[in-house]
Amino acid sequence: MGRSVVADKSFGFAVRVVRMYKYLCDDKREFVLSKQFLRSGTSIGANIREGLQAQGKKDFLSKINIALKEANETVYWIELLYATGYINVKQKTSIFNDCNEIISMLVAIVKTTKKNLMELKNDK
Repeated sequence: MGRSVVADKSFGFAVRVVRMYKYLCDDKREFVLSKQFLRSGTSIGANIREGLQAQGKKDFLSKINIALKEANETVYWIELLYATGYINVKQKTSIFNDCNEIISMLVAIVKTTKKNLMELKNDK
């Protein structure tokens, strides 16, 4: 199997999430919101990785949809961390933009996969 751009980007994003989590715990002494952010932010890549090993297109679509939901949840935690003053605008903008790039890629994958599944269904 070839390399997946979205899997690579989501892994890099997860690394950033872990580093931000450490910063929030060590420097800001914030443990509750940061834990939610850690869970959703690292779950994106885990679900993409599972999707790449799916047992068919429907299973793949299910895993990618879960990754998309986790990415949207991560945006929420980023916005909340910013609104409560735990991260500054520069930190928010950087990680927010990375997450939105992954969301855009996942939306495109979902649309294409659904289209392909419909075409397969109509060909039968």
